[in-house]
Amino acid sequence: MLHSAGDKSLGELFSDLTQKFSTLVRQEVQLAKTELTQNVSRVAQSAVKLVIGGVLALFGLQALVAAVILLLAQSMSPWLAALIVGIAIIIIGGIVAMTGLSSMKKASLAPQNTIDTLKEDAQWAKEHVTTH
Repeated sequence: MLHSAGDKSLGELFSDLTQKFSTLVRQEVQLAKTELTQNVSRVAQSAVKLVIGGVLALFGLQALVAAVILLLAQSMSPWLAALIVGIAIIIIGGIVAMTGLSSMKKASLAPQNTIDTLKEDAQWAKEHVTTH
């Protein structure tokens, strides 16, 4: 015999609630896994691009450094030209590295959508437990 929602016993209602909560938790875990996978994938792709770009830029920078040293060596000692250019590159490299470190600290791998929906689920459950 089928019962309407109003005819269900407390045990049946609790069983339904437990089953639905279990399903909800499994779905939230799956959402978290999916979101983490996507976030890690994005970070990995960005890291690969960063490395490739860095290597190519390094080759170009080496050629430019040699050109600047040769240009300066025409008006001063070659060792002094190399020293000046080396110090300038160290300063620029430090600034770029600090900027990259700062942006990496801002990146988040946390599954923010999952966290938000878990908060919503908790609020929903709290409201339904207190009203029923």
